[in-house]
Amino acid sequence: MFMVARDTVCGNLITIWIVIAHKRMRTVTNYFLVNLAFADLSISAFTVMFNFVYMLNSHWPFGLIYCKYSFFLSVVTITASVLTFLAIALDRYVAIVHPLRPRMSARTAWSVIAGIWTLAACVSMPRMIFADVLEHRYDDGSSRTVCFVLWPDGVSNKWDFGYTIFVIIVNYVIPMVVLGVAYTRIGMKLWGSKVIGENSLGQGDNVRSKKRVVKMMITVVLLFAVCWMPQHLYFIITSVNINITLTRQAQYIYLAIYWLAMSNSMYNPFIYCWMNSRFRQGFKSVFKWIPCAARSERQANNNCSRGSAGKSSGRERTSTVIETFRCERLKLTTSLDGSDDKNNIQLQSANPTRRHQHQKYYYRSQRVQQQLAESPARSRKTKFLYTNTEF
Repeated sequence: MFMVARDTVCGNLITIWIVIAHKRMRTVTNYFLVNLAFADLSISAFTVMFNFVYMLNSHWPFGLIYCKYSFFLSVVTITASVLTFLAIALDRYVAIVHPLRPRMSARTAWSVIAGIWTLAACVSMPRMIFADVLEHRYDDGSSRTVCFVLWPDGVSNKWDFGYTIFVIIVNYVIPMVVLGVAYTRIGMKLWGSKVIGENSLGQGDNVRSKKRVVKMMITVVLLFAVCWMPQHLYFIITSVNINITLTRQAQYIYLAIYWLAMSNSMYNPFIYCWMNSRFRQGFKSVFKWIPCAARSERQANNNCSRGSAGKSSGRERTSTVIETFRCERLKLTTSLDGSDDKNNIQLQSANPTRRHQHQKYYYRSQRVQQQLAESPARSRKTKFLYTNTEF
């Protein structure tokens, strides 16, 4: 559990730094990812280890105030995460399904984030109000303190069951249904529809960029659903039959379920690094002191700077020029100073001549890929033409 908390804190801190410290990473979607990272960071740093110690020892040594705070934070962070998923899905839905409608501004995004935490606090407030500690003293002089929620109905368990069902519906059932419908419509728009007329290079690249973002968010949402489903099922079952919690195996089962749910906060930074080139570049810049990361980056740079020597066949020259195009495009599209929501031609260079040269590399590489995808008879001349062209 310590490794989960450590990796979650480090990974989400890096995610927040990547977005805040780089101007062109400050997009609406990335602002919501910062909010999601902050929620994951909060639950891991301030509740995971404390609750884990309590579950292992069946003793709460942290006092009444932190008992109330722990119950409050455990629900408010999950609610904030789920509502952030909905906000990202809404932003993606408007951008892809209704592209002519006005996009959400940065100021609106921060207002939505404030509303998310306000609504999450309202959902979590009852647990903080009714949380309490109780000390049990035994005949041998020892004592044990428990932290629990004492609802007004006492031991009848009706309030607890009602609140549990309410939280599961608000934090899991309704959001998963809405997200499923939204991303299904987005997927049909991106992968199912065809563009009428000529498909320009910039338009095709913009669609591919949107697909990558949608794939990443679908992966994050699916992982959240898988990790939190056992926790919600456990609370429903124990609310119906509380005697299950008195068995010897119940504690170990819940520890495994709790670990799975809390580990979800650890996976998101890995997903960003794996599926988003700009976040990957940011993580590389943070971990560049690691020998393997530095060695792989030097190898990639060497591959991009290595040219073809001597005579080579037409196929080899074609592979060389395509690799050159790929490297030049990589320099343009993986910079942290670019935005996933915009066209990937976000050029860092302020020199107009250099910028024009980069544009030639980019568009000609796109043209080569389109020509090579056609029939071999038609693309043979194209291969030779672009292989022997000086850019």
